[in-house]
Amino acid sequence: MIQTTYFEEYEIGASRQTFGRTITEADIVLHAGQTGDFFPHHMDKEWVKTQEFKRRIAHGTLILSVAIGMTANVINPVAFSHGYDRVRFIRPVHIGDTITVKATIAEKRDHPKKPDHGYMIEQIEVFNQEGKIVLACQHLYLVQRKEFAA
Repeated sequence: MIQTTYFEEYEIGASRQTFGRTITEADIVLHAGQTGDFFPHHMDKEWVKTQEFKRRIAHGTLILSVAIGMTANVINPVAFSHGYDRVRFIRPVHIGDTITVKATIAEKRDHPKKPDHGYMIEQIEVFNQEGKIVLACQHLYLVQRKEFAA
């Protein structure tokens, strides 16, 4: 879906929630192949039995990527992802865990060099099937101001 939303139209506190997505062994193996991260925490079923979590752990970057993808359901032609701040891997995600994402508009601020744009910051919270937070970050968007729209 395409929906144009200008900087002025975003409301602090507005939030959206995704459906669930179950993390599979295939997700972990594919991510390891794409990134080269074959650490035993992710790949060695027997070795992790000797560690604190006892089960393989999904890569934090996998969960970040999947979670952000889960929120990408609207194309806004005047807003662009500008990056991520304060990324925290709070709890492990294991094979078979189901994650959901809550995205809340936390802040809006002026762009220091582009008066025709502003920053909109979404607080991203990723939860497991038990409702426990597993990842948090801030997603920064660069958004055009309506007054400068052509």
